[in-house]
Amino acid sequence: MPVPQQQTVEVAGRRLRVSHLERVMYPETGTTKADVIAYYTRIAPLLLPHVAGRPVTRKRWVEGVGTTEAPEEAFFAKALEPGAPSWVPRQAIQHSSGPKDYPLVDEVATLVYLAQVASLELHVPQWRFAPDGSPGPADRLVLDLDPGPGAGLAECAEVARLARGILQGMGLEPQPVTSGSKGIHLYAALPRPLPSDDASALARELARALEADHPDLAVSAMRKDLRAGRVFVDWSQNHGKKTTVAPYSLRGRARPWVAAPRTWDELDDPDLRHLELDEVLARADAIGDPLAGIDPPAAATGPLGSYIAKRTAGRTPEPVPETPHPEPDDGDLPRFVVHEHHASRLHWDLRLERAGVLACWAVPKGIPDTPDRNRLAVQTEDHPLAYIDFHGTIPKGEYGAGTMTIWDEGTYETEKWRDDEVIVTLRGREDGPLHEVRIALIRTQGSGEKSSWLLHRTKRQPGAAAEPARDEAPPARPAPMLAVHGTPGLARTLSSPPWVEFKWDGVRALGEWRSGALRLFARSGAEITQRYPELSGAARTHLDAWDALVDGEIVALDEQGRPSFSLLQNRMHLERADDVARESTRAPVLLYLFDILRLDGRDLTPLPLEERRHLLEETAATAGPSVIVPPVFDDVDIALDVAREHALEGIVAKRRASPYRPGTRSEDWLKVKLTHTQEVVIGGFRRGRGGRAGSFASLLLGVPDADGLRYVGRVGTGFSDRELRRLRDLLAPLETRECPLRDVPREDTGDATWVEPRLVGEVEFAEWTRSGSLRQARWRGLRPDKAPDDVRTEA
Repeated sequence: MPVPQQQTVEVAGRRLRVSHLERVMYPETGTTKADVIAYYTRIAPLLLPHVAGRPVTRKRWVEGVGTTEAPEEAFFAKALEPGAPSWVPRQAIQHSSGPKDYPLVDEVATLVYLAQVASLELHVPQWRFAPDGSPGPADRLVLDLDPGPGAGLAECAEVARLARGILQGMGLEPQPVTSGSKGIHLYAALPRPLPSDDASALARELARALEADHPDLAVSAMRKDLRAGRVFVDWSQNHGKKTTVAPYSLRGRARPWVAAPRTWDELDDPDLRHLELDEVLARADAIGDPLAGIDPPAAATGPLGSYIAKRTAGRTPEPVPETPHPEPDDGDLPRFVVHEHHASRLHWDLRLERAGVLACWAVPKGIPDTPDRNRLAVQTEDHPLAYIDFHGTIPKGEYGAGTMTIWDEGTYETEKWRDDEVIVTLRGREDGPLHEVRIALIRTQGSGEKSSWLLHRTKRQPGAAAEPARDEAPPARPAPMLAVHGTPGLARTLSSPPWVEFKWDGVRALGEWRSGALRLFARSGAEITQRYPELSGAARTHLDAWDALVDGEIVALDEQGRPSFSLLQNRMHLERADDVARESTRAPVLLYLFDILRLDGRDLTPLPLEERRHLLEETAATAGPSVIVPPVFDDVDIALDVAREHALEGIVAKRRASPYRPGTRSEDWLKVKLTHTQEVVIGGFRRGRGGRAGSFASLLLGVPDADGLRYVGRVGTGFSDRELRRLRDLLAPLETRECPLRDVPREDTGDATWVEPRLVGEVEFAEWTRSGSLRQARWRGLRPDKAPDDVRTEA
C-alpha cells in the first residue's frame, strides 16, 4: 500500500502533520525524510541537553541536499514559521527590523517538526535565555578547528590535543566533536557563566597562544590566504550573535554526516573520519554521550527552572524545590487554587495542577463573574505543587513581594488542554466564591511565560443543558465587506494605535453556524460547505453559540507553513465527494476568522470592530484546531516586516471604531500588498503549438472599467499540465466570434480565439507598463469565488 502524502502522527502526546516521508533528502545514500525523522527521534535524549534553553537557527534543504556534483540550495531560518504548531515553544530576540520568535527545542516532538520542514542542521549560540527572556551569559566555550587547504582531520586532531593541554591548565576539560563537515569542534563547560564578549576574548587569546607556540600548524587570523596547510582556530563562534552547529545535528553535506561527539582515544585513530547517522545511533546505544558533562545538568532547564531562578530558599516563605523536576502524578482529580495576591498591584493568580507542576496565569481583574465579561490573563512561570497550599507574606525586595491569600481552591475536570486553548470546569469550596464554573483560556499573543490569554466564563455551565436548536429561519446572509487598496502611510492613519491583520492568500468565506453545524458560503453567496469537510464536520468545529455568522478566509498551508494559493487551487473547483476526500488529505485547509456579523440572532454589524473582535474570540474559543482567530498587530511597520519575512501577501489595516459595512468596498479597511497580484477576466486565448498543440499558448486578459473590458495583456506561464487541460475544457464551450476586449493590439489578434468573459483568474506581475498592461505576468489560478464585476484594477 502506498504511503499517503500527508498524515497526522502523535509524538510524545503532540499531534503533528507530516508529509512526503518518501522524499530522498540525501540522494547519494538514499536517506529519506522518514530516515531523518527517525534519526532525530532516536537521538533526542542525547541531543536535547545541548540545545535546551538556546534559540535554534535552522538550515533547511526543502528539496534535499542534492549530490556532490549538483548540490541543492539551502537557506537559513531564524524566526519560527507562521504555520508552526502552537505547542512549539518560542522566545523573541530583538533585531533591527523588530522582534523575531526563535524556536526552543526542548522535546522530541519539536525535533520531529523541524525535521518535517527539512531543517537538517540545527545551530545554537553558546548562551541560554535568562529567566526574563533576555540573552544570558555564555555557559560554555567552543573552538572551531577548521582545516585549510592541504590539511585535514588528522591535523585538526593534533591541534585539538594541543588546545586540550592549555584548557586543562586553566581548569577546563574540553571534549571533541567531529563537525560532520570539515573539522573538529572543541567544547568546554565554563565553571561560571561569562558575558559573551568575555568568552569570545578568552577564546581569541587561546587561539593566539596556539598560533604563537605552533605557527606551522595553527593560525588565529581570519585571513584565508594564511590557512594553507594549517588549521584555523576559529574563536569567533563565542560571540553572542554567532551560532555553531549543535552536537548530534545532521549536516547538509552529500552524505548524512553528523556533528558527532567523540572520545579523545578516537582522535588518536589515524583513520579518523566523519560519522553518518546510523553510526552515531549505534555509538549512542553502546557508549552514551561523550559530551554529557559539557552542558549544565538537565535539572537547570526543567519545568520549574524559571521559578527557582527567581527565588532563593530562606529569603522567602514560598516553597523552593531543590530541583526543577515535576513531581509524580498521584492519579487523583487534579487540584486548582486561586490566590489573591496583594503585590505592587492587586491581582489574582489562577493555578492548575498539570503534569506534576502548577500551570499559572496572573489575572489582573480576577475570574469573570458572568459570560459577558472577559478578562486578560498573563501566563507566568510554572510553580511547584506545594504552592497550592501556600499563603503568607513574601518579604519586600523578593520577587512577587506582598501578601498572598487563598481566594478559592478545589478540584477541576479537563475538557480540552492545548498550548493555545484550555477549557476546564472548576469545583471550589462549598463556602467559596466560585462554586462550580466552566471557564476557557484562549491564547491571543505570545507563547509560554508572559503570553497573553483571554479568560472567558462560558455561557454553558456545568450541568446545564445545551442551548436548543432554534427552528426559525436565520436572517439573510449579507455580502462580505471589502477593502480598498492602500499604502503603509494611509494604513498608519486609520486608528491610533493601528489595527493590523495579515492578508491571507486564500478564499474569502462566510461561515454560518446553526443547529450544531457550520455551513460555508463564497463571496458570491454560493454554498461551498461540501468542498471543505474538515471545516464543516460537526466533530471538527463547534462555536460557542446557537447561531452565528462569521467572516474569514479559507487557507491551505505549504510545507513551510505559508499560505499557498496554488495548493488551494486543487480544491476550489471540486464537487465530487471522492475528489474532495482525496484532495482534503493532500491539501488540508484552515479557516482563519477575522470578524463576526451575527450572534444568537443579534445583528453585530453596527458595533465597532473592537467589540466585534471580542465577541468573535469568545464565540470561537471552542471552535477546534482547524478554526483560528489570528493575532492583531498595533504597528503597521512591524506587521509589514513580519509579513515580508514570512513571504505573506501583505496586511489589512482597519479602523478600530468602524462598523461592518456588508457588500461595501470601504476605506475603513485598507489592504497593503507586498506582492503585485491582479484579478483578471479571461477574454480569449492564443492557440498552442508544439507541446501545447492541444491547449493554448497564452490567455488574453481584461479588467473592467467604465467603458467595458479593457485589455491588459496576456499570460503564458505558471500553468501546470493539469491546469492547462482544465482551462481548455472550461473555455471550449465559451468560444465566440465577438472580441469582448477593448484595445487589443494587432499582434495579439491574429491567432486569437475569443471567449465569453465569464471566468476570473489571478496573476502575479512585475509592474504596470505606461500603456496599462501587465509586465511579466504569471498565472496563479482561477478565482471561482469571484465574478467579472468584482474585478478592480489594483494600484
